[in-house]
Amino acid sequence: MNKKTALYIRVSTDAQFEEGYSVDAQKEKLRQFCALKDIDDYEFYIDGGWSGSNIERPEMKRMIEDITHGKISAVIVYKLDRLSRSQKDTVYLLEDVFIPNGCNFISLNENFDTTTPYGKAMIGILSVFAQLERENIRERTRMGMYERVKEGLWPGGGKIPFGYDYDSAKNTLVPNEHAKEVRQIYELYLQGYSTSRLAAMFPVSGDKQISDILSRVTYLGKISFRGEITDGKHKALIDEKTWERVREERLRRSKNSAFSSEYLLTGLIFCGKCGARMRYQRWGKDSVKIYCYSQQTTKKSMIRDKDCDNARADAFETEKTVLDDLFSRCELITANDNGSGAPISVIDVLREKYAALSSKLKKLYNLYAEAPDELLLETIAENKKELSRISESMDNEQKLEALNEKAREDRESIKNLRGSWEHMTVKEKRRALRLCIGRIEITNSVIDIKYNF
Repeated sequence: MNKKTALYIRVSTDAQFEEGYSVDAQKEKLRQFCALKDIDDYEFYIDGGWSGSNIERPEMKRMIEDITHGKISAVIVYKLDRLSRSQKDTVYLLEDVFIPNGCNFISLNENFDTTTPYGKAMIGILSVFAQLERENIRERTRMGMYERVKEGLWPGGGKIPFGYDYDSAKNTLVPNEHAKEVRQIYELYLQGYSTSRLAAMFPVSGDKQISDILSRVTYLGKISFRGEITDGKHKALIDEKTWERVREERLRRSKNSAFSSEYLLTGLIFCGKCGARMRYQRWGKDSVKIYCYSQQTTKKSMIRDKDCDNARADAFETEKTVLDDLFSRCELITANDNGSGAPISVIDVLREKYAALSSKLKKLYNLYAEAPDELLLETIAENKKELSRISESMDNEQKLEALNEKAREDRESIKNLRGSWEHMTVKEKRRALRLCIGRIEITNSVIDIKYNF
């Protein structure tokens, strides 16, 4: 394909008839340059009456499209500001449109020619100044956000915390329908529930978000910005006492080191994909992995599926996850109110969710009866699946409550399992694990613990 030269002309409304800036005047100067350089194959792109403050112009768009399709070898303008009055847009056109598509750029008035070493150097200089301007804009934005925070207003930007909506008119956070669930998460965590179990009970993205909820000072009615904490104008969802108790509990749990050089889960771990047993294996100098026996060809009797692609799990993280969940479960059996009144019932929370979802399903069925729709059917199926999950969680919690009655004589020993752990021998730890756990299934990063109680 023979490439042509683009002669770009822009005339703003105010300068349309100024000497040297009219369309005819620019055309004449560009034609003379082409004749001087023996350029015969060229085409005019003319934006008449358009501002140079941005590149949202019809002929500019057509020219960019032709450049990206490889139809243009060079762009020539009479003066640099005919291309754009914005340095940012000029750099964008040069670095993201012209250069990547092998298109040269020439400005007659400034003697700017990207085919020469001087022209290439000018591109670098323009880029530096454009970057400086971007940094200045960012700094001004941060300063504006800082001033808002000092007034107790939400700084904007980033994700809105779970349990709040953003009121743009007042520049502050407003509690929404999930605010109650934030309080439940704090209370259940103090009862001994792990972040992974809480993540399964509430509409969050995972245990990482639960950890974020448990650590954000936002829920105290405060705002954290650039290392400083100030009082916000939004309503607090958690009181100081509860937040401090949760902070201490998180610190206590984090100090509990679960890993031992002796492998604690041997004989309990199974592949969640093919059902084969899993084993420990040293990985490098300091790492230990847990992987499926089906992936080890030396022990053919242990292979269930030679094509099993279950991911290797980090032994330290796996043991820590299992022990955290076990300790939380044991403490839950004998959870007390710690002097803060009767603890909330997980069964009640789940029943409330079940009732709300059942009511929603009835409405969806009624809507479908009036006007059958495939999208409604998909929504109904998703809600039925969620209802089944909640029902299963309720069954598990009821079994846990039944255990509370069954294990009255062992309440103290179960409750103190976490505190006793560091003083137990490896043999005693393994025995305790096998008394409490029947099987652990690992599927990639998901750990499913089958308890004996």
